[in-house]
Amino acid sequence: MKTTFTLFRRPLVAGLGLLLLVGNVPEAHAQQRTPPAQPPAGSMQAPTPSGPWTLQAAVDYALANNLNVRQSRLSAQLADVTLLQSRAALWPTANLNGSQTWNYGTSINPLTNDFQSQTTRSNNFSANTQVTLFSGFQLRNTVKRNVLDYEAALGDIEKARNDLSLNVASAFLQTLLAQELVRTNQTRVNSTQQQVERTQVLLKAGSVAESNLIDSRAQLATDQLNVITAQNQETLARLQLAQFMNLNEAATQALEITTPPLPDPDELSLADVNPSTTYQTAQAIQPEIKAADLRVQSALRNVEVARGAYYPRLFFGAGIFTGYSSARNLTVIGDDSTARRTTFYVENPNGGGITPLSVTTYQRDVSTLPQRYWDQLDNNLGRSLQFSLQVPILNGLQARTNVQRSKIAVSQAELRAEQERLLLRQNIEQAYADALAAQRQYIASKEQVESLTLAYRNAEIRFNNGLLNGTEFNIAKNNLTAAESSMIQAKYSFIFRRKVLDFYQGKSIEL
Repeated sequence: MKTTFTLFRRPLVAGLGLLLLVGNVPEAHAQQRTPPAQPPAGSMQAPTPSGPWTLQAAVDYALANNLNVRQSRLSAQLADVTLLQSRAALWPTANLNGSQTWNYGTSINPLTNDFQSQTTRSNNFSANTQVTLFSGFQLRNTVKRNVLDYEAALGDIEKARNDLSLNVASAFLQTLLAQELVRTNQTRVNSTQQQVERTQVLLKAGSVAESNLIDSRAQLATDQLNVITAQNQETLARLQLAQFMNLNEAATQALEITTPPLPDPDELSLADVNPSTTYQTAQAIQPEIKAADLRVQSALRNVEVARGAYYPRLFFGAGIFTGYSSARNLTVIGDDSTARRTTFYVENPNGGGITPLSVTTYQRDVSTLPQRYWDQLDNNLGRSLQFSLQVPILNGLQARTNVQRSKIAVSQAELRAEQERLLLRQNIEQAYADALAAQRQYIASKEQVESLTLAYRNAEIRFNNGLLNGTEFNIAKNNLTAAESSMIQAKYSFIFRRKVLDFYQGKSIEL
């Protein structure tokens, strides 16, 4: 006989539906278990508390050390950085540029635009800034979209924490169930061992046939096998709990959990639960619903970003430039001068020949010197202001197709939000149906156990008196064993599903 915690229909929940094997059924076998998508135990170095674990302590430790939760936090940090960058895009840009160049052979002087054939060294320095005055409100809409994406990423963190909490609670309850099955099966072994000893005494006294002793020993071997099977299931349950918590190998080996008092389900255990009311409450508080709605709003904002490409773009820029060239010289006129006497011959207008005329001129000394570095930087300083306008006319229908893509993305986001709500409603309905079925099964199994207990005691008396053979006695005992196991499983199945319903109502997961 097998039972499962199969509540959800998504991957998260498939992990919650851990197979609970009943260790007291003779044909029971250890089941293959799909390990959860968790990092290997021991990858974290966080200290582990000593002593038995409570459910709350296990959940808190898992939330602090689970890699999936940490990955969700990193994704939110990435969304935060993207938001910061989009806000910074509203600010002006400013850049400084500098270069040093050596020119060999014929080249154009970058400062004089003259051809020159010599080796020169030049420096160019510039600073420029630009600000977007209008871009179809794309920058502002991008900021608003990224704000929504960041808030959705925060919702993903809460969803990852909730999923992990449910997984830990499921593994914790599975471990408790496995421990109770071990204790129950061990009690049965002790009872069967006593029965074997009584049968041996009765056989020596000639009160029973030898076949009764053989049947009792066979039942003892079966009960011992069931104990081993239940112990194996307990080991697997503790291992899965340790993997969800990301414990190292030493902590996994020493893992012990407390056994809190768990009330038995009764007919009033679900009196305060209504699936429709629970769904309305969960829809308002569950982070996956909030994240889905935020992504719908983000997709709508992205449509506005795409439509901004239809509008003109207006930019304003300013710059400053200066430079130095080793080929640039400065002509210097000195204070000293050189006298030069020049004789002109002037024809006499009244006749009489040519009259010599002497003129003395003075020429200052002229020299060419390299212009100093800082003087060049000061003299070559230039400034600029610029307005730039871009009017989109035809760009391969890029703006149009981007708008169409963004509209399709809105429809996809709305569909995902609707799917999240549908899945939430189905999960709540399934949890309620499973809890109700487990409640009914427990009540029926409890009555069955009471009846079969009386039948077993009667069969034991008849067996000890030689009025019942071993096969019939073992049948009575196995019927009681199956009923007890069914009752135990129904109890834990109900507890888990009831905790899931409490979770959807916004209550903490506590035992």
